[in-house]
Amino acid sequence: MNTVCVFCGSAPGNDPAFAAAARAVGRELARRGLALVTGGGRVGLMGEVATAATAAGGTVVGVIPQALSAKEIAYTGATELIVVGTMHERKARMADRADAFVALPGGFGTLDELFEILTWGQLGIHRKPVGLLDVNGFFTPLLGWLDRVVAAGLLKPKHRDLLLASGSVPDLLDRLSAYTPPAPVTKWVEPGER
Repeated sequence: MNTVCVFCGSAPGNDPAFAAAARAVGRELARRGLALVTGGGRVGLMGEVATAATAAGGTVVGVIPQALSAKEIAYTGATELIVVGTMHERKARMADRADAFVALPGGFGTLDELFEILTWGQLGIHRKPVGLLDVNGFFTPLLGWLDRVVAAGLLKPKHRDLLLASGSVPDLLDRLSAYTPPAPVTKWVEPGER
């Protein structure tokens, strides 16, 4: 694991713990010599993680669509800033550049990125670790919902296990680093499975 993509809000949220966690992620990635890939904005939590990684001497790769570069105010302090045409290109570039993925608090865009990358893992498109930092219980309801989806028979437990979660930055990065992917998908439904 050399590069970690962080999905997070372009807004700061109203809990100061969110920004503190974003800064902690940026600093810890830099301390471990891990490059950061972000959505390329300098506002909100996205800006906090990128600025902290840069300040700690880390490598930051930002990927931002042209249409958002003005709205999200592109992070010009990035080691490399990639401007793309669409959101689809942004997500594909971020995925290609990353060895692992971490979600911090955020809204629709963060969950879109998280669930798309989880779905790609479920389908065997990639075998990279995916985690979320559960800051002050922000993701606890989501994790409970995923367990309910498993209990309802709509998600296999082995696919639920694709998402690692922790409330600690060092613990989450350790778990991502030690991750062993499940066996590749050979069939969507095995004989006798439902």
